[in-house]
Amino acid sequence: MNVSPRPGPPPGPRPGPPPQTWTGDGADDAGHPAVDAAVQAMVNAANLAPADQIAQYEAAYQTLRETLATIDQA
Repeated sequence: MNVSPRPGPPPGPRPGPPPQTWTGDGADDAGHPAVDAAVQAMVNAANLAPADQIAQYEAAYQTLRETLATIDQA
């Protein structure tokens, strides 16, 4: 029985969408400084080792929770 290999993607890294950049200028939304900083921290964390990303994500999460709590109180 002659079995030929299945076709697949070419070897090497797979192409993907270009990385999104965060401008932080708030041109397309009202923005909030604490939220903008938390989002930027998450964007920056993508370049860190996975073990280091956790602390960045936890800090951003805490900032977002505190910010939302203050908005709810207003």
